[in-house]
Amino acid sequence: MSHDEGYGYDDGERVGGTGQTRTRLPDAPGGDPYSGARRPARASRGLVTVVGVVVLLIAAIAFANQGGGKEEAGSGDAKSPTTGATAPTGTRPVAGRHNGVPAGFGHTEQGAASAAANFAVVLNSDAMYDARRRRQIVAAVGNEVSLTRLQAAYDSAYSAELFKKIGLTDNGTAPPDTTFVSRTSPVGTKVLSYTDAAAEVDVWCHGLFGLTGEKSTKPVTSSWYTLTVKLTWNGSDWKVLGTTQRTGPTPVTGDNPVSSSDDIAGAVNEFGGFTYAR
Repeated sequence: MSHDEGYGYDDGERVGGTGQTRTRLPDAPGGDPYSGARRPARASRGLVTVVGVVVLLIAAIAFANQGGGKEEAGSGDAKSPTTGATAPTGTRPVAGRHNGVPAGFGHTEQGAASAAANFAVVLNSDAMYDARRRRQIVAAVGNEVSLTRLQAAYDSAYSAELFKKIGLTDNGTAPPDTTFVSRTSPVGTKVLSYTDAAAEVDVWCHGLFGLTGEKSTKPVTSSWYTLTVKLTWNGSDWKVLGTTQRTGPTPVTGDNPVSSSDDIAGAVNEFGGFTYAR
């Protein structure tokens, strides 16, 4: 896993070995808005789910109509779901970049898993809320045959109405004295199916979403979800056909104290992202 600056997403606890349960009491009101905030619904996650259904239907039809040549290339038997260690392999995950997005993934199961993880990062990033960057990202990851429809579907989903609901300005930027956070970190991948022409990969993700700032009513919260990415091989790289999403698996919250708004904003601005590989 190589470092890359191009990205920038129970109150009860078991006491180990004792069979006892320690209960955390709620924090007192009046503190930092991050200390007692309940996690709101993750807007960006819903976006990917809704758009993913549209994308899948559009792109799947286009892919099916590409002709016999592509069909024969992927006629091998699909493999059953597999898992594997996430330790570095020593092989670079990609050979280049396209519109700032990792590109050139290997024509292998590992390459498909790496592509799915990296696509999960960019499709859930704050860059998707900027019209120009969104179109660049979709052009980089989407299946070329249905790219026009893909762009239209994402542009429709990221609307001014949505921005208003999550506290952004009409053009998708953060209000003054706030920082918008939408960042995803893949925890692991699982290849559900693979042929030479197509792959389906689950990406287990940890996401951050919200607005920093003393007056923010939508503080940054964390969530856990699994993104299923359907991919097609276009002859030189893996491309997205569609995505779907479900909640979890979600671990028990630890005892870490909640950081201040300034700490969260500083971390988001100072810490870069990664290029992910299997």
